[in-house]
Amino acid sequence: MELSQLRYTIAIAETGNFTRASERCHVTQPSLSQQILNLEREIGHKLFHRLGRKAVLTEAGITFVERARRILFEVENAAKELSDHPSLDRRIVVGGLPTIMPYLLTPLIARCRTEFPNLLIHAREDFRPDLVRAVIEGELDLAVVTLPVKDHRISIEPLLTEPLLLVVGKKHPFASRSEISVTDIAEETFVTMGDSSTLAAQIRAFFGELHFELKISHRCAQVATLKSFVAMGAGISILPNVARLPRDNETLTYLRLTGASPTRELAVIRHLQRYQSRGAEQFLALLREHARAQSNEPAVPVPAAR
Repeated sequence: MELSQLRYTIAIAETGNFTRASERCHVTQPSLSQQILNLEREIGHKLFHRLGRKAVLTEAGITFVERARRILFEVENAAKELSDHPSLDRRIVVGGLPTIMPYLLTPLIARCRTEFPNLLIHAREDFRPDLVRAVIEGELDLAVVTLPVKDHRISIEPLLTEPLLLVVGKKHPFASRSEISVTDIAEETFVTMGDSSTLAAQIRAFFGELHFELKISHRCAQVATLKSFVAMGAGISILPNVARLPRDNETLTYLRLTGASPTRELAVIRHLQRYQSRGAEQFLALLREHARAQSNEPAVPVPAAR
């Protein structure tokens, strides 16, 4: 039995198809099929029902895949532990949401390049469901996401709770206001992140609870694009405090909503059974330090009324 056969079996189980599994594993479909046949002969059980183009796990296959995942995790953890020596280069892969990666994680990665020159960090920016899946499948050492996350295989470490702020362009009438309430923005047009964004979903839920239907003019994949639309007066928006940059003061104004306090909670997620290398712990230490500093920041200033 070979480790590659275990990986092939898991890929078929997850994709439900031999062809898609071969593409994921970067092998030809005939080669993958032959390896699965060899494995089935060796263990004396069929692992899959071949239903046309669809592959469905047999009862034996369900048991085998569960064990195969444990074996691959243990092998990977053993390799990491053996290579985790202070005199050796270390490599970790971290993930973050598009509303977190450029504002929270990128500065920390830059800091690590100076403080831990032997630590090689690869970053992956993605949406929450994909980051959770990547942590579960062992592709990421850790990821920073918004809660809630529910999976019994995941370790969740809350980092900080941050306010969601109203953001308007400098020429918008709200920019000179001292207070903004939900009723004040009832007729405003909004610029939001796309439907795949957890921030967009949270904002919809927040206003939905207040029986408030957003009028959306633009949907963006990146926060920088959203800020550009708001700055030009194409609408107003809601952004997390972490996305507020010093240079924004030239074109944008951030305000708290009175009578409502939308927030989001950031957390580090890791696989419960994944070995945490020294490099991952070093990065986590900086991340926790940064989160504590963010939590102790003074409240967002509100512009004085004119």
